[in-house]
Amino acid sequence: MSAIRLDQALAALFPDYSRSRLQQWVKAGRVKVDGEVLRAKDKVYEGQEITMEVEAEPLQQDRPQAIPLSLVFEDDHILVVDKPPGLVVHPAAGNRDGTLVNALLHHDPGLAAVPRAGVVHRLDKDTSGLLVVARTLPAHTHLVAALQARAFAREYEAIVVGVMTAGGRVEANIGRHPVDRKRMAVVAGGKPAVTHFSVRERFRAHSHLQVRLETGRTHQIRVHLAHLHYPLVGDPVYGKPARVPKGVSEPLAHVLRGFNRQALHARRLGLHHPLSGEWMEWESPRPSDLQGLLEALRSDRDDVFQ
Repeated sequence: MSAIRLDQALAALFPDYSRSRLQQWVKAGRVKVDGEVLRAKDKVYEGQEITMEVEAEPLQQDRPQAIPLSLVFEDDHILVVDKPPGLVVHPAAGNRDGTLVNALLHHDPGLAAVPRAGVVHRLDKDTSGLLVVARTLPAHTHLVAALQARAFAREYEAIVVGVMTAGGRVEANIGRHPVDRKRMAVVAGGKPAVTHFSVRERFRAHSHLQVRLETGRTHQIRVHLAHLHYPLVGDPVYGKPARVPKGVSEPLAHVLRGFNRQALHARRLGLHHPLSGEWMEWESPRPSDLQGLLEALRSDRDDVFQ
């Protein structure tokens, strides 16, 4: 009679739950085989009865807050949010309130039972655009697995300092900066990271890019573009704040000095729905500050040819 480990049997029987969550329930004694509590590595056999006690446990201690949400899609399984710049995603030291998670918990109190209030992937505080939120444990498990399998389509708009001659691909590991632990950097021992980019427009001293993520490391686009020596406009961490190249017009210089966030927008998001499997895509319109910066760059460029 063939036998397999208990944790392997659970993964096959309950694919809607992650392996780590199943192992936690085994350790807590909430899984029984023929009425007995076993270890994850113990063998189980065909014909044995496995019972598992599962109940939603509040995982979030953050309080709901009535903060406006821009939802581009909503059903019983997922939410797709268009995040404005300046909104922190997760509460943390210095930002316990007024975050996207606080807003989500107000919109749907049931998200308290989903890890990280259902947020599957993050955007930096000053990056605008689309992100997906899982409303159930099975949806969360599915989307996390899809993200790890690189099955999401994530496309960004970026404006960088410097004139790029062509697009390309960056494959460089990302990890904590060896000196400044608040920053990320390209380091030999970091996690694999791949970014694709193409040039949409060129200006006198800047470029408008389309960027596609193959992986999703912390600050990946910001780090990779700075690594190429084309930092994002308005990025004080990986570039230079309020950097104004020589020779640009005064109107553009004024816009650049007042652009107080990294010029990065998550414009398109695509994924397979966790229940139906249907491929779905959404787009976010360009924010007004980014549109204003592009118009100023175009005006400055056109002045050269007049």
